[in-house]
Amino acid sequence: MTIATLRIGRVLHGTTAEGPGFRSAIWFQGCRIQCRGCINPHLFSERGGTTVAVDTVISEAVDAGVEGFTLIGGEPFDQALAGGALARAAQARGLGVIVFTGYEYESLKNRDADARALLAATDLLVDGPYLAESPETVRSLVGSSNQRFIHLTERYATYRPELVANRIDVRILADGSIDVAGFLGNQQLQALATATNARRSSRAGHAAAIADATS
Repeated sequence: MTIATLRIGRVLHGTTAEGPGFRSAIWFQGCRIQCRGCINPHLFSERGGTTVAVDTVISEAVDAGVEGFTLIGGEPFDQALAGGALARAAQARGLGVIVFTGYEYESLKNRDADARALLAATDLLVDGPYLAESPETVRSLVGSSNQRFIHLTERYATYRPELVANRIDVRILADGSIDVAGFLGNQQLQALATATNARRSSRAGHAAAIADATS
């Protein structure tokens, strides 16, 4: 039997900064959309990141006691086959699945069997490309006003992004680096780096940053 694997930029178990509840966040490596002004350009290349087995990610998430997964990127639907395997395995263990995509829901429904299978295993889809000229000023978790929260099941029906403030998750790692998750704009990230006397080695947004401590 073939073991499903993902190419990811990063995985973070036990965060409250990437959606409702206690979550495991997966940053998919590779994005064909490459929105202008994207704050995660280091995730564009399909040749970056590392590969990980779906079963390993599921096991780690269950051990962490999370409520569900948030799949972001990069672009999860550019790895729809493996992403669908992950989402189905998560739901089979009673976990919720939120997927962020730069594609629009209507196009995904008509794309291919792999995309439809990932949709079928998604509870909440947040769709649409990032549009720098249309910044979001009210809702949490999204960067531009065109992006939609589409409930494909009732699991997260009570989640109201306009009533929830963005959060960040800051962790100091054993090597002294600072690990950041959550929704941060570039100015906010720079302010955080200054406050922690740290130097960025990657950019953060609805994603993650790794900063090397200089003190």
